[in-house]
Amino acid sequence: MQEPLIQQACDWLRGQQQAMIDCLEALVNIDSNSDDKAGNDAVADLITQWLEQDGITVIRHQRPDSGDILEAQLGGTDQGHALLMGHRDTVFPTGTVAGRGYSQKDNLGYGPGVADMKSGLVMNCFVLRALSRLPTCPLPVRALFTADEEIGSPDGRAFIEAAAQGARAVLNVEPGRVSGNVVTGRKGGAGFVINVTGKAAHSGVSHADGASAIEALARKIIQLHALTDYAAGITTNVGTITGGVSRNTVAPSASAQLDIRFVTTAQRDQLYQAIEAIIAEPDLLGTVATIEQTSEFYPLEEPMSSALFALYQAQAQAIGFAVDGEFTGGCSDAGWTASLGIPTLCGLGPVGAKMHTDEEYCLLDTLVPRTQALAATLLNLHNMSAAFER
Repeated sequence: MQEPLIQQACDWLRGQQQAMIDCLEALVNIDSNSDDKAGNDAVADLITQWLEQDGITVIRHQRPDSGDILEAQLGGTDQGHALLMGHRDTVFPTGTVAGRGYSQKDNLGYGPGVADMKSGLVMNCFVLRALSRLPTCPLPVRALFTADEEIGSPDGRAFIEAAAQGARAVLNVEPGRVSGNVVTGRKGGAGFVINVTGKAAHSGVSHADGASAIEALARKIIQLHALTDYAAGITTNVGTITGGVSRNTVAPSASAQLDIRFVTTAQRDQLYQAIEAIIAEPDLLGTVATIEQTSEFYPLEEPMSSALFALYQAQAQAIGFAVDGEFTGGCSDAGWTASLGIPTLCGLGPVGAKMHTDEEYCLLDTLVPRTQALAATLLNLHNMSAAFER
């Protein structure tokens, strides 16, 4: 039975509200756009300092071009561990903090990345600190702090998949929904750039000699958008287009950015095949189209979260708050681990809203109870392995 350990961890966390807010303010007041290696590494410096003060092992994987990867370890490195995840990067450009740093009004904390997801980073740190104070930790716990989730984890994915190998559960502290729910399902998604080349010609004198890349792209966009199936949860969207050189020139080039979303990996595979066929199709003589993938996330399919959510929900209820599961069309790193067949739950961070905007906020009174619920869930995993057999 883990009840005494849970009680001890929750008792310590109950007195950490102001300390957590102070740590949140410190992290928010560091610019850490995905492309800002210095800022992301400065966030890593603080996290390392906090954890090492409590004797928690932190391994820092130096990265040449993106923010370093931090991996904290508690309770050994045996298989069957629980993995906590969070990303340090934000969508806000470097310099944002100078004009709009952390601020607080009553129960609301504001600032760039305050919900997505610097409050989650604080939460993971305090979970580890709480567990480190116990007389024993019943299972190994690792925590990964990456630096490029907002741009699709091109560097972080390999570290996530490596850290997840042999894990019995993955808990991702993306912000809790404004409803107070956690995330039990997420769409996967991918981004592409489409380039079309044609042949220039004067549009009045020699129109027939040209081959319009814009026309060819337009025909493909119609076909791509026709792949959208709302009932199935599939969407395709060409969000930007560029091309041509002047109004009176048949366009020799054109390009577009395509975003796709899907609910299952099977849908992903079908979409990819359909998109490749559309791009390869010779819509207009004299034009050639190519496509390049720029980003991707796998989906978090709800069967991969159901048993883990039931455990978390019970712990939340014991602590004193009600929570349900929620599906969202947004993507996260949770898809990488769920696609490996590892039980994964997301949206476990403090409750927030208006992410990626100047009005982004975090409900500060959710910091402690949701950290307690996460700690209790981790401590219950030790005797619950049968529920997660796969």
